[in-house]
Amino acid sequence: MAKRFPDPRSILITGASSGIGEGLALAYAAPGRRLALSGRDRERLEGVAERCAGTGAEVEARVIDVADADAMQGWIDALDAARPLDLVIANAGVSAGSGGGGEDAAQTRRLFSVNVDGMINTVWPALPAMRQRGHGQFALLASMAAYRGLLTAPAYSATKAAVKAYGEALGPWLAGHGIGVSVICPGFVESRITATNRFPMPMLMDAGTAAAIIRARLARNAARISFPWPMALMAWTLATLPPALADPILARAPKKD
Repeated sequence: MAKRFPDPRSILITGASSGIGEGLALAYAAPGRRLALSGRDRERLEGVAERCAGTGAEVEARVIDVADADAMQGWIDALDAARPLDLVIANAGVSAGSGGGGEDAAQTRRLFSVNVDGMINTVWPALPAMRQRGHGQFALLASMAAYRGLLTAPAYSATKAAVKAYGEALGPWLAGHGIGVSVICPGFVESRITATNRFPMPMLMDAGTAAAIIRARLARNAARISFPWPMALMAWTLATLPPALADPILARAPKKD
């Protein structure tokens, strides 16, 4: 029977100042829980931290760039030493697209630095101690865009595909050490990223609803958390099609600036 993680008490969430990260922080906030929250917008992050603390949770908020490996290592080492981490949610991410002036090299490198290196900088500082304890859980935020490269957002798709593939490979390896790994592939969720989209977003979901879905499935240690299911089915189907069929369909998608 697969191990479950119904009640994590010490939780780290990156990118917690808005969107899914904010929703998850509020979903887990409760007396007896310690939340370590990071983000780059100090004012927004402190606002989330205050709301979480108002529920009785113990909260530490840190303005930090997940792309800074040394800063992340030092922060997570200190957190785990003070109170061992049960759940680490690598949520921080940035987006871009091929609309407007299109993607450039610097923008592409920044997306990989935050979305991929930032995920690694979140997972690996916590991993050795979890393995030693034989207990812990990681949640890695990918995207529906991970299923198939989108010409509207090439770099974003590639970074999320890397997160998805890495988490899928990491999970079976760490399961033998008592550690759960869940890859999260949401559709459109209200956030600062989707707020820049100037096109209709099908099945757009509020962050609180998304967080509730994620929390429930993390408790069951689901290897993949992909929602809403109609979009997940569509993304999976597109990924199975040959480029000659998929590309004309994707070419009609609105461009993301």
